Amino acid sequence: MLPLLRIENLSVDFHSQNQTTNAVKNLSLQVNRGQIVALVGESGSGKSVSALSILQLLPQPPAQYASGKILFSEDGVTEQDILTASAAKLRQIRGNKISMIFQEPMTSLNPVFTCGNQVMEALLAHKKLSATEAKKQTTEWLQKVKLPEPEKIFYRYPHQLSGGQKQRVMIAMAMCCQPSLLICDEPTTALDVTVQKTILLLIKELQQEQNMGVVFITHDLGVVKEIADKVVIMLKGDVVEEGNTDTIFLNAKHPYTKALIACRPALHPKGQPLPVVANFLDPKAPGQNNSVAPIKKTVVYDRPVVEVKNVTVQFVTKTSLFGKTQETFTAVNNVSFEIYKGETLGLAGESGCGKTTLGRALLALAKPTSGSIVYNGQNIATVDKQEMKQLRKEVQLVFQDPYSSLNPRLTIGDAIAEPMMTSHLENRNAERKKNVAALLEKVNLSPSLMNRYPHEFSGGQRQRIVIARALALNPQFLVCDESVSALDVSVQAQVLNLLNELKKDLGLTMLFISHDLSVVRYMSDRIMIMSKGQIIEKGFAEEVYHRPQNPYTIQLIAAIPNL
Repeated sequence: MLPLLRIENLSVDFHSQNQTTNAVKNLSLQVNRGQIVALVGESGSGKSVSALSILQLLPQPPAQYASGKILFSEDGVTEQDILTASAAKLRQIRGNKISMIFQEPMTSLNPVFTCGNQVMEALLAHKKLSATEAKKQTTEWLQKVKLPEPEKIFYRYPHQLSGGQKQRVMIAMAMCCQPSLLICDEPTTALDVTVQKTILLLIKELQQEQNMGVVFITHDLGVVKEIADKVVIMLKGDVVEEGNTDTIFLNAKHPYTKALIACRPALHPKGQPLPVVANFLDPKAPGQNNSVAPIKKTVVYDRPVVEVKNVTVQFVTKTSLFGKTQETFTAVNNVSFEIYKGETLGLAGESGCGKTTLGRALLALAKPTSGSIVYNGQNIATVDKQEMKQLRKEVQLVFQDPYSSLNPRLTIGDAIAEPMMTSHLENRNAERKKNVAALLEKVNLSPSLMNRYPHEFSGGQRQRIVIARALALNPQFLVCDESVSALDVSVQAQVLNLLNELKKDLGLTMLFISHDLSVVRYMSDRIMIMSKGQIIEKGFAEEVYHRPQNPYTIQLIAAIPNL
């Protein structure tokens, strides 16, 4: 019997102006029915290009298939080379025989159609069904992917659902025609660990039920351990190692595979610099390595920098015809805590628990409905305009998404210099340029890059630029809002090392917000766990992580992929 999918010596090039990039080089891969094969590597390794090639979704030009075959066999007897298939044949295959779950459900779902209509569209396109029968099957699939109240979800728009719910709609859309092969392109990146675990279990359950073959793309080997039968490791377009999952984890051969396993914060003591890929590929390369002594920090616990007392933040969700408030949503509910000089306080919880709103309230970007927030003796709710300007210099935010938080029309030098100009910190252009160069060096980027634009940098480099911009005004207090959640594990290790170095060098006080408790434990002196707007548990990092008391905290820790 022929395998479900066979890729033979596939090479994909991208041509731009006078430059050719070899995105995939001589890839050979086999997927059988009922098997999950994981393609693993960092951004730029060629894994998504390989997956998009299977469905012929790459734009041509600039993409060009230099060589190879992609052979698909639905019946196990005959094979179809997808690279030579006609447009009509491809339409029959896409979404029907081979389906794909994309990385970002918000941009993959059409915002002007209801979720039900988008799932139903696939059924109507590929199955000979009446609208009534298609609607019935759609509702059944929304129920199968464990969405609450599927009849109501059918009529909801994507913006009315959470990230995890949107991803389930995408799974229903991909699965409703019962494909033979499912391609999952980073389907759990940036999702909460609990939602991630649920989605992984759901994909595995549906795969076994339908006896599907699955190509699962990820940068996270922890996720691979949970779901895959076979692992293929890619680096710069090449396959550097492959084998069954247990063999790869117990006896990894290639330095790059060892690096991807070792970079995860959960495997390292608090404060010890994380190893990075460069250390494994070239042991002489500059950077952190495992043998370096842990960074020692001094926290002054008798001097709070931030005091939060009984803070509640509510948002109006419904008003009357005359603007009178009828319904409100409580995002933060009667929260109290302190952050001390030189401390990193971790804040963990699932999406929607109120942690970002609380972080914004500390930055005076969201107004508390009641309670007080005192920064260095000043109640930020009562400061005047001039005092607020000074506060803005001392308190800064590192955003979650380095892609959308940088202006694509500004060079990175101008982006970092902008806060200095608006705050009149440096009035002379030459001085600003000198300061920008120093900041870039501080975040391990070359000053020669300051005239480049954001799109010319990788995700990890962009996050470093965002950190450099946050440091431009010499702040004393930094709020990091999910600042490493969407990064590759190896790039995440670099950014976490950088934040630890900056804390040590600049004496920063930090609020570190994340849904990943293993990262929060690694970075923080104390941890607070938030659920439904309330702090349900807090204490020293190791105590909360290793001896949790609240059932919700226990659930969060249990959901962390175990290596």
